[in-house]
Amino acid sequence: MRLTAARRRDHGRPPLVHKWRQAANRHLTPVQRSLVITWISFGVTFGSVRVITHGIRGGWLPWGNISAGGEHLHHYNIGIVTLATLGLIAVRGDERAVGHPAVAAAYGCGTALICDEFALLLDLQDVYWAKQGRLSVDVSLGVLSVLGAYLTAKPFWHEVGRITRHHLVTAARGAVTA
Repeated sequence: MRLTAARRRDHGRPPLVHKWRQAANRHLTPVQRSLVITWISFGVTFGSVRVITHGIRGGWLPWGNISAGGEHLHHYNIGIVTLATLGLIAVRGDERAVGHPAVAAAYGCGTALICDEFALLLDLQDVYWAKQGRLSVDVSLGVLSVLGAYLTAKPFWHEVGRITRHHLVTAARGAVTA
């Protein structure tokens, strides 16, 4: 069996990501795994959308808004299509898709796209760039995403922390003695 360069550097120990997967297999039920993926994809999508929209508005990204027939398409439209597609999968009862990580990730992404423009849906006015409460909404949704991912699988995250600390301490000791 050939060792990869990373495993040779790590003196044959399994990579950290492999250890995290083992912890996930021990601690997470399929439902918890789907929920963790959903919460993480929600947070990553929400954060990415914030950066992209600020980049478009600030002119420091090379692309612009998405339009169709001269009308601006808000990203909540993409979120609605994503959730409608997932609803079709659920109604259809596709056993291979139920609980699949891609479905969980798509659900988190679609929900984030809708939540990011919730004020527009609520008031039917494009108040996306209004200063009133925008920062508090951004921070609240970010905290909610992290908290949801943590509370969904608390024992798993504690083991990931323990594994990571052990891995780093062991690697540091190996570097000192080398």
